[in-house]
Amino acid sequence: MKTGEWADDPERLYQHSRGGVITVARLVELGAPARTCYRRCQPGRPWRRLLPGVLLLGGGEPDHRQLVDAALLYAGREAVVTGAALCRRRGLRSVPAGATRVHLLVPHEHKISSSGFVIVERTTRMPPRRFDDGVPVAPFARAVLDLCRRLRSPNAISALLTEAVQSGGLSPAKLLEELDAGSNRGTAIPRQVLRDVLRGARSVAEIDAMRVWRLSGLPEPLWNHQLRDEKGEYIATPDGYFKEAALAWEIDSYEFHFAKEDYAKTLDRNARYAAAGIAVLQTLPSRLRSEPEAVARELRQAYEARRREFPERT
Repeated sequence: MKTGEWADDPERLYQHSRGGVITVARLVELGAPARTCYRRCQPGRPWRRLLPGVLLLGGGEPDHRQLVDAALLYAGREAVVTGAALCRRRGLRSVPAGATRVHLLVPHEHKISSSGFVIVERTTRMPPRRFDDGVPVAPFARAVLDLCRRLRSPNAISALLTEAVQSGGLSPAKLLEELDAGSNRGTAIPRQVLRDVLRGARSVAEIDAMRVWRLSGLPEPLWNHQLRDEKGEYIATPDGYFKEAALAWEIDSYEFHFAKEDYAKTLDRNARYAAAGIAVLQTLPSRLRSEPEAVARELRQAYEARRREFPERT
């Protein structure tokens, strides 16, 4: 464009942007003076400044894709999206609502810092660039763990990782491999959660149960192991089963039993346990977090009582 023409043809200017997001440097190439660009971002004017050197050709609120494009224009061509933004793109519902910043990975030698809604992480371990709807992204496993490292809540980490495995199709082994390859910063909780998933945990409540089991000092039970009687008839699949004590541990929520049909199913299940000579200890999921020591004590007492009753069981 010739000098001044850019102001007479806003549609053509938009065509040089990414959905309305453009750098000041590109606008200067198109003939718009830098000072004029920033003046147009002042209150009441038609454009909006999103990041240093990155503008929105409009005064409204940018959508998520515009924020991602702005972050990529700010960080440079080698940047890739990771963390919360990518996890949301892959449909994970356990991403904390407060994780709204766009997390990018850039080569370590790039001298660029985080700014505004953008987290810039310089790394010596840049992943291969992949594209999702035109957006350069890190591998899914890397993105999940990059987000985990920035979370402070063990429950949030547990929810994210269990969903990534159960619904996102990631294997615990692959996630552990990614953990081992990266920095040790912020990996203790994700590592323990993944070990529990490998043991058989399928939900946050079951991961909480495994934490309580470790407090009890008891031998490790069989997790989510299908039980059948001598005739091969199905009994149940308890959350934890202590074979040597014939003790089933069920994490049963109040909400589940509130419905009449669910309550009936629980009664039928407990009747099958009784018929097979199996004792059952039922625990509310909320108590696993609010009273872990008390639940561990109850679990140990139930186990020891059964062992006294059947000392010959192995």
